[in-house]
Amino acid sequence: MPHSSTIESVYPSIFHTIPGLVVLQSTRSGGVSVAPQDSLNLAWHTGDNPVHVLENYRQLGAYLEINPKNIVTTGQVHGTEIAIVTGQGNLDGYDALITNVRGIFVGIMTADCYPILIHDHRTGASGAAHAGWQGTAGRIAEKTVKAMQEAFGTRPEDCLAWVGTGITAEYYEIGGDVAARFDGRYLKASPSGEGRQLLDLLAVNHDQLLEAGIPAEQVECSEFCSYRDEARFFSYRRDNGLTGRMLALIGLKR
Repeated sequence: MPHSSTIESVYPSIFHTIPGLVVLQSTRSGGVSVAPQDSLNLAWHTGDNPVHVLENYRQLGAYLEINPKNIVTTGQVHGTEIAIVTGQGNLDGYDALITNVRGIFVGIMTADCYPILIHDHRTGASGAAHAGWQGTAGRIAEKTVKAMQEAFGTRPEDCLAWVGTGITAEYYEIGGDVAARFDGRYLKASPSGEGRQLLDLLAVNHDQLLEAGIPAEQVECSEFCSYRDEARFFSYRRDNGLTGRMLALIGLKR
């Protein structure tokens, strides 16, 4: 098995005051997977060697000082279904996961779509949502906050939120059918012409979190771009689908 390099991750500073909170977005660096999933691929569905994926999880668990079996993910379907997670075991068919169980860490896979991480510092509940254009059009960020309100009594004003690394507007060209789903303030004409548009998914998700009631000073956005920052991130669009996945996860240690 190849030797890994050191794991690198993106750590959202908005959460730094919360004791015991485990939160990050992984990058492509620090695992044992080989090209084109090199090297810290954390998805099972990309054609990677399962032995490598398992080792990547083992190393991530060691890096975070948690049991990797306590990381719960879902087979994502670009919808807006949200699952309440109470224990170990991966799920399928959801695009957001919420939990208030200490020692359980909910995670979302991305390679251009946006991960959204939310933590309620009053109740200790956490949420992770997957926002591509379909989930964003379906207001998954706002729905995840509302699901936490209904399940755990979360108040939006007690939440901190982070919109993680995805494909920035400069590189996210879409057709008119997708553009029609979004307010014009998030669109601008693409240099390629032909009626194509550039869509700012980061801004849409940021604003949905504010519209859900989270104060603006409690929402942070990643400064990176999955497409542009090739050395650091996987990008489905840049790599024509032959790529690994990053994991964005959140949860409180026991």
